[in-house]
Amino acid sequence: MDKDSAKNILNTIQSPADLRKLKLSQLPQVCDELRQFLINELSQNPGHFGSTLGVVELTVAMHYVFNTPNDRLVWDVGHQAYAHKILTGRRDQFHTNRKFKGIKPFPSPEESEYDTFTCGHASNSISAALGMAVAAKKQGDSRRRVVAIIGDGAMSGGLAFEGLNNVSESDNDMLIVLNDNKMSIDRSVGGLKKYLLNLTTTRSYNKWRYRMGRVLGKLGLMKEGGRERFIRFNNSVKSLLTKQQNIFEGMNIRYFGPVDGHDVVELVRALRTIKDMRGPKMLHIHTIKGKGFAPAEEVPTDWHAPGLFDAETGERLETSEEGKPPRFQDVFGHTVLELAQQNKKIVGVTPAMPSGCSLNIMMEKMPCRCFDVGIAEGHAVTFSGGMAKDGLIPFCNIYSSFLQRAYDNIIHDVAISKLNVVFCIDRGGLVGEDGATHHGAFDLAFLRTIPNLTIAAPYDEHELRKLMYTAQLPDRGPFAIRYPRGRGKLVDWRCPLEELPIGRGRKLSDGNDIAILSIGSIGNLAAEAVERVKKEGISVAHYDMRYLKPIDEDILHEVGRNYKRIITLENGTIVGGLGSAVLEFMADNGYHPTVTRMGLPDAFIEHGSVPELCRLCGIDVESIVKEILKD
Repeated sequence: MDKDSAKNILNTIQSPADLRKLKLSQLPQVCDELRQFLINELSQNPGHFGSTLGVVELTVAMHYVFNTPNDRLVWDVGHQAYAHKILTGRRDQFHTNRKFKGIKPFPSPEESEYDTFTCGHASNSISAALGMAVAAKKQGDSRRRVVAIIGDGAMSGGLAFEGLNNVSESDNDMLIVLNDNKMSIDRSVGGLKKYLLNLTTTRSYNKWRYRMGRVLGKLGLMKEGGRERFIRFNNSVKSLLTKQQNIFEGMNIRYFGPVDGHDVVELVRALRTIKDMRGPKMLHIHTIKGKGFAPAEEVPTDWHAPGLFDAETGERLETSEEGKPPRFQDVFGHTVLELAQQNKKIVGVTPAMPSGCSLNIMMEKMPCRCFDVGIAEGHAVTFSGGMAKDGLIPFCNIYSSFLQRAYDNIIHDVAISKLNVVFCIDRGGLVGEDGATHHGAFDLAFLRTIPNLTIAAPYDEHELRKLMYTAQLPDRGPFAIRYPRGRGKLVDWRCPLEELPIGRGRKLSDGNDIAILSIGSIGNLAAEAVERVKKEGISVAHYDMRYLKPIDEDILHEVGRNYKRIITLENGTIVGGLGSAVLEFMADNGYHPTVTRMGLPDAFIEHGSVPELCRLCGIDVESIVKEILKD
């Protein structure tokens, strides 16, 4: 063992500038040390595991070749970026990753100058990087290089193709690195996955084209339209020789690859070769999700975010499920299967999240009636609308924060035509450690403005099952059911499937002094607070509104007539949600109570555990008790 390899090189790297001082021959050791560091840390402090192991070599090569932070690396699917964080001065703080007041779960310009763009949602890197590349051109910064790193299923998103279309027509020198691991969270799906699997370009061909381009440039034949004509000619030659078309070069984006994404030396050489070429370029690399940790390589879906595990054996350190209430997502998964067995019109749709939303339960029993459409939320909604138009009843399951990406589709392609699409909105409200990009803060507010849409939120697992049953009854129109991440309250969660009348809430407790109106599972905290203040002699009426739209006006009239103080409680933004609906009703009907709205503040909420964030936002039991006891 030589002197360099005997020491821990990673500990000497405080920034990419330190990395760039190393010899090329030292980079494989850096990758080994970085991968082991990640395995050790994530076994104790859970986070996104498989994706980040798959891009260790790419991350090292990118920071080695490019002059970051002046050169811009724009990450797509931010859960790939842990190695990036470690190499950019956050190694010593990495144990705080995803913890309250610790480093952020995804790249954020607020945290580091190396984090060039917010990237909690997929498919935005090409558009953002193109904007930066154009800005560099417009401002005369010829030295700045801009790279979009996309993959892990994100290329299936429509925004990625919108960006590619613009890249092909804009004056830019950006590089797109396509990290092709055949995965998103679950296995990637669709024609593009199959296309990428078969796409090849030989190294000798690329060398020939590069040399030919340089010769023509020296002869002055690559000016204005010459470069485009040369690329089109080369594309024709390649198609003839390889007997296949290249979609990227058809868009005048020069394509290189595929390259082994786990050979860091080869990656460095490839990046050095193409980084200064004019015009848009794509480097296609093949990687393995979970690379370097055998259990994650074998079952990558289970190791996307595995929780605690033994770094030596790979044993998952899961706590026993016995005697615990189920997760809301699992109640959805079992119930949609039960409903589908009774109603042949029901189909399931998910944008790349079958295991995350538990639609995989139905997929295993009824694969022909379930559709994973990839990371394409807008398409998932419109596709569901098309099926509903011709008689099916799609249960379209999308995480709340990802539903934002399909807002126009909900309005234009479902609500206008009153189509019977059931939107099962998972992760509504605070989600915890994934932070601001993933909290389901806005769904109640932004959906409430849409005509023809029924909006409901279950108090518990029984209510979820009954709402799902209600939503698939004839002539319901678009129906949104919103529920939180995590476990409910009922161990005995199965119950008869029965209809819950549309627009009808329920009174959970009688009281004379003050009324609490809650919606969704956050009402369980209100119920606990009501029991506590009874000891103080305070009598509180508690109503579970159940439906935000149409809202139960009988309850609101009852409350408006009988109570001078009202508290509204929701696990969503207070701007436009339940509290706003109650205030609007009281004003429209001449009632004048004092209304206190409790919910998420008008701000982006940081990351941390759900109990910590509930305290931060003032919607935990203690905060509710304190508000009730106010004079």
